[in-house]
Amino acid sequence: MQKYKIEEVVQALLADELVALPTETVYGLAANALSPTAVQKIFDVKGRPLIDPLIVHTHNVSAVEKLSVVPEIAYKLAEIFWPGPLTLVLQKTDLIPGIVTANLPSVGIRLPKHPIFREILIASNLPLAAPSANPFGYLSPTEAQHVEKTLGKKIKYIIDGGPCTIGLESTILNILNPDDPEILRPGPITAEDLEYVFGFRPRYTLRSAHKGSQISPGLLESHYSPHTPLKTFKSFSEIEPVEKMQEMSAIVFLKRPTTIRNSDKVKIFWLSEKGDLNEVSRNLFSLLEKLDNQELKDIFIELPKKKGLGIAICNRLERAAQRNKSVE
Repeated sequence: MQKYKIEEVVQALLADELVALPTETVYGLAANALSPTAVQKIFDVKGRPLIDPLIVHTHNVSAVEKLSVVPEIAYKLAEIFWPGPLTLVLQKTDLIPGIVTANLPSVGIRLPKHPIFREILIASNLPLAAPSANPFGYLSPTEAQHVEKTLGKKIKYIIDGGPCTIGLESTILNILNPDDPEILRPGPITAEDLEYVFGFRPRYTLRSAHKGSQISPGLLESHYSPHTPLKTFKSFSEIEPVEKMQEMSAIVFLKRPTTIRNSDKVKIFWLSEKGDLNEVSRNLFSLLEKLDNQELKDIFIELPKKKGLGIAICNRLERAAQRNKSVE
């Protein structure tokens, strides 16, 4: 994978080219958020529907004030969680083209923490629209090689910043009505974390996407999916007995299992030695990408309990499993 100087990457962005960049969450496919021409390339390369809006990334709150109407609560959230994996849905200004926001008057904005992304934001002085750097609906990339594999023939610039430290997309919080904050997409910043600011936990209900423009990324029913059929389970007893499996499958546990081993037809994996959910989230997409290249019949994966970070992990896995259900 070729290495690029920051100056070269900045010039590419200023010329409306796309650049895959590392963030602390997942790798993003970045373009000048103020250029409809550049943003259209994101949708074309990813095969992303225009009803699915993009998150805009910038490097300071002053830039956020130019791009959106900022309520007082946003400053409190920014002080605690920015830079970091929290996206705020705000009322946009006319600076942001409609193609970024699915022609809605709102926009999702965040300040990423990854030093490479921040350096490029500062050097370019551009807000960057940057969804995950993958074909639409597929597994989110957490390493540069994942981007190279799926989009390497379509984009020139892929910046290798090493594995993502979080591995899940940002939490998206709707504060268009500051008195009624709503988590649209659960993520690394949990409802418990946000309670510190609001004095109560923002509501979260599993939204079903409608046919029109979405207020936020991550709401479509099928998303984050490997090509291999993925099936979730809460208890190992829900799975067909291993000895009866006729074709090669993988079973993925949250922590190292003690009572089951590999067999001729089953490969056993785990996401964390002790089931630490931060480690689970960091390894999730990377392991699924690895398994998706092993010609398996099925991938069975354990769901965590729906509390704290487990809500976000369940959200990704349950949406990933929908692709398999839709073809059954």
